[in-house]
Amino acid sequence: MRFEAAVLRSCEGRFSVEEVLLHAGPDPDEVLVRIAGCGMCRTDLAVRRPDSRSPLPAVLGHEGAGTVVRTGGPHTGLTTGDHVVLSFDSCGRCPNCQGAAPAYCDSFAELNLFGGRKENAARFTDAAGESLAPRWFGQSSFAEYVLVPARNAVRVDPSLPVELLGPLGCGFLTGAGAVLNSFGAGPGETVAVFGAGAVGLAAIMAATAAGAATVAVDRYPERLVLAERFGAIPLPVTTSDLSDRIRRLTDGGAHYALDTTAAPSLINDALRSLRPTGHLGLVARLHTTLPIEPGALDRGRRLSHICEGDAVPRLLIPRLIGLWQAGRFPFSELIRTYPLSDINEAERDCAAGRVIKPVVLPRERSR
Repeated sequence: MRFEAAVLRSCEGRFSVEEVLLHAGPDPDEVLVRIAGCGMCRTDLAVRRPDSRSPLPAVLGHEGAGTVVRTGGPHTGLTTGDHVVLSFDSCGRCPNCQGAAPAYCDSFAELNLFGGRKENAARFTDAAGESLAPRWFGQSSFAEYVLVPARNAVRVDPSLPVELLGPLGCGFLTGAGAVLNSFGAGPGETVAVFGAGAVGLAAIMAATAAGAATVAVDRYPERLVLAERFGAIPLPVTTSDLSDRIRRLTDGGAHYALDTTAAPSLINDALRSLRPTGHLGLVARLHTTLPIEPGALDRGRRLSHICEGDAVPRLLIPRLIGLWQAGRFPFSELIRTYPLSDINEAERDCAAGRVIKPVVLPRERSR
């Protein structure tokens, strides 16, 4: 099967839209999906870091959504024509998967970041026959078609604009899940969000929907405007005595804080902004040692890493869609669409903060 995909061949190179080949499949536990749209996540861009161990060349993209065009059999639970949102891969067999914690799958790194399922490594190539990394986050959705484990796919209402739903599989799921699952925030509680990008704004929308009060910290004024629209008190990162200001605004400190920046200084500010027994969640990967300043982790405050919003995608994605349909989780306001051929422009806009959530449309052409 031949189709177009955006291939990244080196960490410093541009994406090139090329013809690629899928040589087999679907296997009994897989489905073939025609991609309608795929969000661009900063995890995709992290492949460009010199210390990244993700194999290249590869087709990235892990916020895909589209239509099932072929299945490996009836036991996949999906049929041709189903609309699906795709999320991260997990084995389904380890204790964490069996315990409804697939984001902490024993094979998460191997399946999602470092090459995918090795038994399928030879069946995805470029037009010259060179192997491409088997499956990024179980997907490789910067493409017209993807072959995914049925476990990754969440069926959604076919009346919805499926091309916009892909970011619910990772970025928006992570922010909203941190608030709804990891924190369980609700009325009378406060959440301080550090970094008002896609993940942070999803957290703010989810907290507002849950009845919690929110404070947003960011360096971009336009993002703070969005945060305020979604119910947060905006604070520029340059605010003096940032943690003291948050404690005053939240009547003694936030119950929860979410850091999406991985900046050690802001992480310490987030810890100090908490009330006693407060919980700080980190969602971004740390690339340096994290020094905890004296007193920041005192008085029962705790710090944890949150992966994929502690989500079971088949439970959280429908919940977020329901909130969106009710006007309480307006994630679509954060999206700007690009044809797949303009993927490099989408990346530039994302990296520069000009767009919150780019979504590439494989079947749309540049005007």
